[in-house]
Amino acid sequence: MSANYISSYMLTSALRFSITNNQSLLSKASKEATTGRFADVGLQLGAATGRDVSLRADMSYIDQIVDTNELVSGRLDVIQNRVTQLGTTAQDFLKNLIAARDTDGGARVILPSATANLQDLTGALNVSYNGSYLFAGIDTTNAPVQNYTAGSTSKNAVDADFFAAFGFSQSAAGVSGITPAQMQSFLNGSFDAEFASPAWNSNRSSATDQVLSSRISTTEVVDTSVSANQPGFRKLAEAYTMLSDLGNTNLSKATFQVVVDKAISLVSGAINDLAVLGGSVGAIHQRVSSATDKLKLQHDILNNQVVGMENVDPTEASVRVNTLQTQINTALALTAQLQKMSLINYL
Repeated sequence: MSANYISSYMLTSALRFSITNNQSLLSKASKEATTGRFADVGLQLGAATGRDVSLRADMSYIDQIVDTNELVSGRLDVIQNRVTQLGTTAQDFLKNLIAARDTDGGARVILPSATANLQDLTGALNVSYNGSYLFAGIDTTNAPVQNYTAGSTSKNAVDADFFAAFGFSQSAAGVSGITPAQMQSFLNGSFDAEFASPAWNSNRSSATDQVLSSRISTTEVVDTSVSANQPGFRKLAEAYTMLSDLGNTNLSKATFQVVVDKAISLVSGAINDLAVLGGSVGAIHQRVSSATDKLKLQHDILNNQVVGMENVDPTEASVRVNTLQTQINTALALTAQLQKMSLINYL
């Protein structure tokens, strides 16, 4: 048989332990009542913690792809706008070409728009988004197309080709003596070669043929940029260059018509190429949008599973908070009463 000793010290110590323990439980219960989630998920779920962690990792991965898709969508928007803009400009220019072909002084009429369109083409292909050049292929840190200006590699190459073919520069008086056959030979020969590989890549474009690709879902990877080396862009560059820098204002009417006919063929082909390219970009854009919608749905499904595992009953958590607060207040009051007890009061 044992005897239990009761003293104010023992009672006070027990109450202090109860207060400390209940304060710890109150902190946990308050957190659960506020967040609606277990304060210590791993402790609460035990062996099921691995599944919870896996679900959260899948959600994080989906969030990353969704964020990437937002950037991809913005990039594709800009690309499609530029391609559409270039196609519209080309269509207007084609109308002017056809009208200027048989018009006296047609070369002077077409020169300003050809020069402006060449600059616009370069500007469109050198557009950037979020710090990356959109038409540069995978080399997104460098502007893909060189400006066609005096002293540029592309301008020097055309000047050299013209001189090699005719023995004088585009501004020389001898331009008026170039025959239609000579011009046809030049356009289909060395001038054409300037807009084909390897001359195009060495003299005018630093873009890569390989374009950026992005993962738009857990199972899909698609091309999400366009290269400035696309045939449609080359054809427009060739047409605009030949009508702005081959001395056309001094050509005979028959020779000028040869230049215009070549340009009409190039611009018509470019319009078709850009239409196909724009459709392709639009289709990819739609795939990205569709993939994003599916990812968000997957995220919601995973989130519901996580909520089912981690969430607590808010009503039950609130009841625990109130109960623990009452117990702590009661223990504090009893402790205060015990501290007032003294043998001196009974002597």
